[in-house]
Amino acid sequence: MITKLVLLSISIFLVSRFIDGIRLKSPLTAVIVAVVYSIADLLLYWFLAIISMPLILITFGLFVFILNAFLLWLTDQLIEDFEIKDLKTTLIASFAITIINLVLGAIF
Repeated sequence: MITKLVLLSISIFLVSRFIDGIRLKSPLTAVIVAVVYSIADLLLYWFLAIISMPLILITFGLFVFILNAFLLWLTDQLIEDFEIKDLKTTLIASFAITIINLVLGAIF
């Protein structure tokens, strides 16, 4: 669990450095964002996935990125030191965080 949080924190930090429109006040904020995002994911993801199952099936799973973007937007709303500029940036960041997290998870 701690390893997953560390990898997610690194992913969020890297994405904030490479994508304009994402602001983290400090590297510690990336850890806080990872914790809040993980809690939101734990509490809401499966409920949202079940409700949106028809859309997930129709889009061959691509709608999952929309669910992840929603959870990232929710995290943005909850944490004052984390800011995402707009919807487009949120979608791109969600995709990038997912890919980087998968790559880091495969490495470690």
